[in-house]
This record gives sequence, C-alpha cells and structure tokens, in this order.
Amino acid sequence: MLLAIDVGNSNTVLGLYDGDQLIYDWRIRTVANHTVDEYGMLIVNLYKTVKSKSQPVTLTGIIISCVVPPMLNILEPLCKKYFNLKPLIVEPGVKTGMPIFYDNPKEVGADRIVNAVAAYEKHHSELIVVDFGTATTFDYVSKKGEYMGGCITPGIAISSDALFDKASKLPRVELKRPRTIIAKDTVSSMQAGIMFGYAGLVDGIVDRMKAETRTNPKVVATGGLAKIIAPETRSIDVVDEFLTLDGLRIIFERNR
Repeated sequence: MLLAIDVGNSNTVLGLYDGDQLIYDWRIRTVANHTVDEYGMLIVNLYKTVKSKSQPVTLTGIIISCVVPPMLNILEPLCKKYFNLKPLIVEPGVKTGMPIFYDNPKEVGADRIVNAVAAYEKHHSELIVVDFGTATTFDYVSKKGEYMGGCITPGIAISSDALFDKASKLPRVELKRPRTIIAKDTVSSMQAGIMFGYAGLVDGIVDRMKAETRTNPKVVATGGLAKIIAPETRSIDVVDEFLTLDGLRIIFERNR
C-alpha cells in the first residue's frame, strides 16, 4: 500500500492507497516545530487504526508533497525510523509526465504541479485548477497536458482573519453562506462580503484566464474550502476533494 502525504501551510492531508483506491484519509495540523517522534506517533497511530479494522496492511511506499520546507526535516527521518522506507519527495528531477512552462520551474509549488498532473490525467483536456488552501492558486493546463502557469491570491481564511485582526469592532465569523447579499446585521454583512466577494474573485480570475488563452477550459476545484465556495461561483465545473492525493499516487507510479 502507498501512503501519500500532502503538506500544506495550515494542514497536512494523508491518504492510504490500495492500488488506485483511496481507502483512508486524514487531515492534521501542520506544525513545523513538532519533533520527529511527535509526528511519528501520530501517524503510526492513524495507520494502526487501519490495521485494526481490516486485513494486515503492508506499507510499500511513501510519497510527499511539501510547501513547508522545515517539515521535510521531520517527515523524511520519520519515514525511515517508523516505516523503514525512503519517501519519494516531489521536487525538481522527479518524473511527473508534465512539461512545465514557467520561467523558473523550481519556483512552482509542488502541490500546484501535483494538482495539475491529477486533473489532466482525469480529464485529458485544457483545464484551470483552483486550489482553495491557505493561499488560493489558479493554474492553467493546456490541451496537450502542459503546465503553463497561473496566479496566487490570499486564501479566504487569510482574508477573513485579516478583517477580524485589523478592524477592532468586527468579530471573527464562521465561513458560511448568508441568506442575502443585503444583510441586516454585522455578522451576516461580513459573511456576505467574504463569501460572495471571494466567489466574485474566483469568477473574475477564471474569466480573465479564459479570455487571455482564448479557450474554454474545464475548471476543477480542490482544497479544504472548495465545497464552501464552489456553489457560489458560476465558473467551477467540478469539485475534487482528493485531487492532490490522487496526483501524488499518479506521480509515485510514474517513478517506480
């Protein structure tokens, strides 16, 4: 079985694959000052819950995508110490099967490439991939399966936290859809501005990408907040919760 680990700025998502089937997934906080043993015991205990519920589980491979470099100093020795495996790290030199047309390909976040690989493998068409994480990324993939670049915006959680932090009389609010855009209380007013405003940001960027490329790509969304924002947009076609994990599995297979 394969353990896929996607390390983001806020959360780390783990997926356990039996062949091409995702059988378990977990989401934990990314804490770069944890020790190898703290993370090791956490991941081992998650792994043990699978072993206790099914037939014996043998882990044969681990692949990691990471946008928080200090976390690699934890995860690489963890894999060797607790699983006796050397992980495959998604980094320059790893075979992805996707040409990267970026001024400096080494600057592209591993998660953006992994998402693009998975989306193209599933849809085989030109695409815009939107990943709602700590930052929201928009990436364009050509009809030939080439990564062409994209843009990065502050994530919705960062935006709402900034509003709470910088405006002393405004409270922290839950990210959910209000009943109306013309709200009649402070909490609903903030929710309306955040939710509908961010949906407009998404649609605006997608529209500009389509206009610049003169194409009509399928728009695939992923990330922890995709299910919240996607229904408020007119541009998102598909929400794929496990796109990044699937991309890690695909890249692992291409490097076997």
